[in-house]
Amino acid sequence: MRLHELYPFYEERKSRKRVGRGSGSGLGCTAGKGNKGQKSRSGASISPGFEGGQMPLQRRLPKGGFKNPFRVVYAAVNLDRLMDALPDSSDITLEQIYAAGFGKKGLPIKILARGGISRPVVIQAHRFSKQAAEMIRQAGGQPMPMEGTLRAADNE
Repeated sequence: MRLHELYPFYEERKSRKRVGRGSGSGLGCTAGKGNKGQKSRSGASISPGFEGGQMPLQRRLPKGGFKNPFRVVYAAVNLDRLMDALPDSSDITLEQIYAAGFGKKGLPIKILARGGISRPVVIQAHRFSKQAAEMIRQAGGQPMPMEGTLRAADNE
């Protein structure tokens, strides 16, 4: 005999509740639903937030939060990953960055300074962190920001 073969005897099994079968059954008359009221009716179901007609809590409280419609999300690309993915290129364009899988086509790209750069490379991207731009210049390369996407603080 195994554990999954065990089962209770027939007498020990609980029989299902049979409602509305006469007053002698204990669940006749109102069938265990009490007297009158919305929950005693057939098909009664009350939604979880319902408070009997009173203004529900989730509608009494003020809405919170703010979604900025002008927010720009950049695909962040670190220098070390970019150099590993494109080891032979001296000019790295946006098309090469997208083709290497660093972001969906059309998503703005921002170059970050993690890792290092040892060779002169001209990199085209929408934005550069200050450290990344400085590292590219120190290696003899040039960061090429896309026109019209930079703020005044990013041109330094």
